[in-house]
Amino acid sequence: MVKDFREFIMRGNVLDMAVGVIMGGAFGGIVGSLVNDVLMPPLGLLMGKVDFSNLFFVLQNGTKVAAPYASIMAARDAGAVTIAYGLFVNTIINFIIVAGAVYVLVRGFSHLQKKPAPPAPNTKDCPFCFSAIHVKATRCPNCTSELGG
Repeated sequence: MVKDFREFIMRGNVLDMAVGVIMGGAFGGIVGSLVNDVLMPPLGLLMGKVDFSNLFFVLQNGTKVAAPYASIMAARDAGAVTIAYGLFVNTIINFIIVAGAVYVLVRGFSHLQKKPAPPAPNTKDCPFCFSAIHVKATRCPNCTSELGG
């Protein structure tokens, strides 16, 4: 059983998947920083708000402190029921950026890969009836003409 497990782990696709998960986590950190630290502050200023993550609706006031709340964390700490739509907007923008980055990476790598050579043709045209016939044929099955060499 241990031998089978070792063989399973050492197969190429399992190792490739592990590397992909690790790289995906690192890439997620980079994209998260890009969204939160580079893109969201200017977008927030253009929208008239500094930070989307603090955009929320209060559905029910908290029992500890009454509204208004300075931030989503203050509202949650007060026990208020909220809809944090700003965090949802951040998540959507993050997803769009990740999808775009993955698209650019996959497209870039597909252009770098060598395209396989086209397979050698296995048919040729009969010089008499122009039908497609196998390259090794010595007689055309359509017009029965003898083909040279």
